[in-house]
Amino acid sequence: MGLGIGVVLALLIGRSVAVVLYEVSPSDPATFLLASIVLAAVALVAAYLPARRATRVAPTTALRYE
Repeated sequence: MGLGIGVVLALLIGRSVAVVLYEVSPSDPATFLLASIVLAAVALVAAYLPARRATRVAPTTALRYE
């Protein structure tokens, strides 16, 4: 959902920053696709690593710690 909102906002804002974009159009589909893939991959890794670490702890140990 966040990627969708971000793409729409980037398309709207892209026209105002078109002056500083070199050799890339403000609505370049390849750039939007690549940026979306990279951001989604980073989000998945950021969620996966702590979840994997949490599965290695027994639930009783985690409850006793609190």
